[in-house]
Amino acid sequence: MLLLSEIWIYPIKSLGGISLDAATVLQRGLEHDRRWMLVDEQGLFLSQRTTPELALFNTAIEGAHLVISHKSNSHEAVKIDLFPVFTAVSEKCTAVVWEDSVESYEVGAAVSDWFSTILNRKVRLVYMPEDSTRQVDPKYAVTTGDITSFSDGFPYLIIGQLSLDDLNARMASPITIKRFRPNFVFTGGAAYQEETFKHFKIGSVSFFGTNACERCVLTTVDPETGVIAGKEPLFTLSKYKRSGKNVIFGQNVIATILGKIKVGNEITFPNKDI
Repeated sequence: MLLLSEIWIYPIKSLGGISLDAATVLQRGLEHDRRWMLVDEQGLFLSQRTTPELALFNTAIEGAHLVISHKSNSHEAVKIDLFPVFTAVSEKCTAVVWEDSVESYEVGAAVSDWFSTILNRKVRLVYMPEDSTRQVDPKYAVTTGDITSFSDGFPYLIIGQLSLDDLNARMASPITIKRFRPNFVFTGGAAYQEETFKHFKIGSVSFFGTNACERCVLTTVDPETGVIAGKEPLFTLSKYKRSGKNVIFGQNVIATILGKIKVGNEITFPNKDI
């Protein structure tokens, strides 16, 4: 039996994640997942690939607010609205994530200044509104309406706990699932079984596995220190988990029927096509 064991959201792209017991599955990702993003003065997204210290920012949900703090505790935390409201006179800006330009709103000058002070560079925190859409790569989309948030390319990522266990057994020092920033972790089955997932359900919610997730240098950033810790896990993965020239780990996923999920839900395969 395969059981959902962890649910994660990352409200601000590349910042610390939040572990949940239950979540709402939406078309572009879990509710609040990667709807915010830091951009530079040209509107280009920031990530741990080039700014590993982003890992030092924690996020938490308190009531109707997203609370952002820094692991050093030397900076007072800031709060922003989980459901921000923008008016007709609110100024839109363009945020660039990979090849996509996304119409967004700056959350507020004071919040952007807070981040700029800590990072010692000019940045802005932007939000993706409901009327702004970003298409999934048509090569992997289930329908023409498949969209995602500020994620790298897909609304969901699933990884089996046994896959992480197998990887850790091959390395001198184990790492946590946080290195891979999944939305879903499950127990049971076999190592790397998620790579075979096509049509599947978590509880009553339906998903489709599109392709194996290509991994990058972000996985080498220690989420506790915000420092690139070496070549692992990419070095070990490169020896046995490759698709062409790319290192892979985990499965990218699109939701086909929306709804609620919770930790403990069974993962099933109605069409038995895995």
